[in-house]
Amino acid sequence: MTRLLLLPTIVAAAVTWQGLALAQPSVTRYVRFTAKGLVSQGVLDGDTIRELAGDLYSDPAATGRTYRLRDVRLLAPCEPSKVIAVGLNYRSHIGDRAVAAYPGLFAKLPSSVVGPGDDIVLPPDAENAHYEGELVVVIGKRARNVSEASAADYVFGVTAGNDVSERNWQRNDLQWFRAKASDTFGPLGPVIARGLNYDDLLVQTRVNGEVRQSERTKDLIFGVAAIVSYVSRYVTLEPGDVIYTGTPQTTQALKPGDVVEVEVEGVGVLRNTVTRGHR
Repeated sequence: MTRLLLLPTIVAAAVTWQGLALAQPSVTRYVRFTAKGLVSQGVLDGDTIRELAGDLYSDPAATGRTYRLRDVRLLAPCEPSKVIAVGLNYRSHIGDRAVAAYPGLFAKLPSSVVGPGDDIVLPPDAENAHYEGELVVVIGKRARNVSEASAADYVFGVTAGNDVSERNWQRNDLQWFRAKASDTFGPLGPVIARGLNYDDLLVQTRVNGEVRQSERTKDLIFGVAAIVSYVSRYVTLEPGDVIYTGTPQTTQALKPGDVVEVEVEGVGVLRNTVTRGHR
């Protein structure tokens, strides 16, 4: 089930983005959206979307068409072939556990990805599913065995993500397949922001308006460059692939009816409602 973004929410977000654009003129915000039954991509400028055609990651061209933000439905801002995630990447999240020598990786499935306004649908037997608000890296060109020094050249931009995680399944299953990769367990959006200093952004998660997580990405144990370089040793990253960089602090179980908002500074608010699936 998909929910449309409420008009006051999306307009307020647009005003926020417009203000940020004035303060940071080098930041570009890309969106995927549907309008009149067609899926398109474009650049968000205040409350106006300027449509683009072609490959977003190489040489997109302006079509000359524009849309009002309130007249479209935003989708997940990219369509990744790979969804990779890093676990235990903030000291505030690992507690008394020792810091690892390298990023701890796992995979989600592309089918777990949903966009802003879409529902997080808990499977009927999910009893302990938690939110995990995160900075998400979007890859801009093929990356294989890249160095940390050159990793930034392969980052197209960043977005907000929610690595929904069923803790009972994480603890009891052989792999984290259903705990992390179930349908709708990977919300992304609302934009890909290009030009931000992603090494120092505030990541905040709210549930029903209450702040549950709040920390800056400068506190990541392994920063974006280290993560991209490490992942690329083992997996060839393609344009549009995404890497969830880890969640801070503690998390709690979600219940149907909860509204989860993940806000990344300069990106905007990723808002999703929790529902329960049927057997």
